[in-house]
Amino acid sequence: MYENYTRQALPEKHYRELLGTALCVFNSNNAFIIETILRLDISGKYDWYHLTDLESGKLKPSVHNVIATKCGSEVEDLFAELVERRNRIIHSYRITNSSNQQVLATKTLIKDGNTQFEITEDYLLEFIKLNDKLSSMLHNLRGY
Repeated sequence: MYENYTRQALPEKHYRELLGTALCVFNSNNAFIIETILRLDISGKYDWYHLTDLESGKLKPSVHNVIATKCGSEVEDLFAELVERRNRIIHSYRITNSSNQQVLATKTLIKDGNTQFEITEDYLLEFIKLNDKLSSMLHNLRGY
């Protein structure tokens, strides 16, 4: 598929919409995680500017020290899973799949068999669904 703003071949519109939604919901939750850390941190150790500058994966110690310590590991575990899934999306490359469609893919690690992993619509939908779950959990922590 082509658009008038680029001459490069693109995935189908629905796939691109799911990609955009996946990025937006993750970014929203990343900010929500930072907000939750700051709200629960009674020590004053954490600073919005510093936390915002961190890559999502580097928020893990703060999530553990503040959120998991006070509320259990469920949010921490889900956020860590989402960071890994998001990294797969962000660090992907475009392929033409067996259905002759443009999609994204990554490769598994050599130790895991060095195979290609296609980022399917189902993968993106599951990612969006898990982000909804995290958002609900963070809203419950907030108390409203």
